[in-house]
Amino acid sequence: MKKGLSEICYKFFVNLANPTRLALLEQLMQQSMSVNELAEALGQEQSMVSHNLKPLLECDFVYTKRDGKKRIYSVNEETIGALFDTVENHASKFCPTGGKCQLKEG
Repeated sequence: MKKGLSEICYKFFVNLANPTRLALLEQLMQQSMSVNELAEALGQEQSMVSHNLKPLLECDFVYTKRDGKKRIYSVNEETIGALFDTVENHASKFCPTGGKCQLKEG
């Protein structure tokens, strides 16, 4: 393994190991949206959505552009689209629960 890759992978996946962030990415895969639109779609407070968008922006998992006074968020389809496709493919081929992988307890 390339030196330092495990740290990069850790930071990559830790950023995605958050249910709110995953929900934001799934929503943005459907269409670009403002913070208020995302908050409404997910039934979350706007501050919670903004808080969770920040690390996604820092890792370039999402992009933003201005539309008047609003910021419109869109997903980095090259990375996230490919990742979601890989996860879906894995789940359908290898998860014994029919794609519904579950955490195993201790």
